[in-house]
Amino acid sequence: MTSTIVLITGTNTGIGYETALQLLKSTKETYKIFVGARSLEKSVGAIDRLKQEEGAESTKSTLEALVVDLEDDESIQKAYEEVEEKVGKVDVLVNNAGKLTTNLLIVDTSSQAKQQNLTTRQLFTKSFDTNVTGTQVLTETFVPLLLKSDAPRLLFLGTSMSSLTISEYPQPYFNHAPPAGWPKPNQEFWAYKSSKLALVMLMRDWAKTLKNDGVKVWAINPGLVATNLGGDKEFLESIGAGDPARSGGLIRDVIEGGRDGEVGRMVALEDDIFGGVVPW
Repeated sequence: MTSTIVLITGTNTGIGYETALQLLKSTKETYKIFVGARSLEKSVGAIDRLKQEEGAESTKSTLEALVVDLEDDESIQKAYEEVEEKVGKVDVLVNNAGKLTTNLLIVDTSSQAKQQNLTTRQLFTKSFDTNVTGTQVLTETFVPLLLKSDAPRLLFLGTSMSSLTISEYPQPYFNHAPPAGWPKPNQEFWAYKSSKLALVMLMRDWAKTLKNDGVKVWAINPGLVATNLGGDKEFLESIGAGDPARSGGLIRDVIEGGRDGEVGRMVALEDDIFGGVVPW
């Protein structure tokens, strides 16, 4: 059986890790998964853990270590050359790696939270460098390998926090209007939300650009899940954050054709508070 070639960035923890695990457990397809991480140590470590997970012992799918750093163009180019040499194509590119940067902490899919003291310019620059610019460079670099696939798919990890429609709802804690006075609380997510909104436009542009090439493109809203990307995992669980395994299952469903009727949109779990398709 021919394996579907999948490249996932930020695979060593959180949603990227769970996506790889869900693909390993798949009963529909066999996959060769490139486990993207910012260092070889992190990638190999993720592979070792994945192989020990319940349900992955009998898989026919395979895992391949891959170093790729979205903040380093040379790293991206080397990753492309390595994948091209080994398999010659990519069937599914999952742009999962991302960064949540605030004045209190900086968390990405490859590291734990670190205390920061950043200016507003630094906050926005760091967020956009990984979440938008790095993702764009990676995608642009790997498109030639996607176009060699018979059924190419391109996924971007988004968030409902970037939805303009949802920003009108006061219920989410990050949408509350603060009391009068200055400074204001709850500005910590502005850079993250803005960068993810820009990412949605990237997704839309790629969906149109690659439509006649037969590439199916989506953004994914994983929902509020307890991962290192969100900071304190225990705090997130205490406010109702879900299991990232469900987000991994959603991404697997998209990869395996379950959301082909919603190409070009941001899709979510069907029981998401705003439904299975996130409004713009």
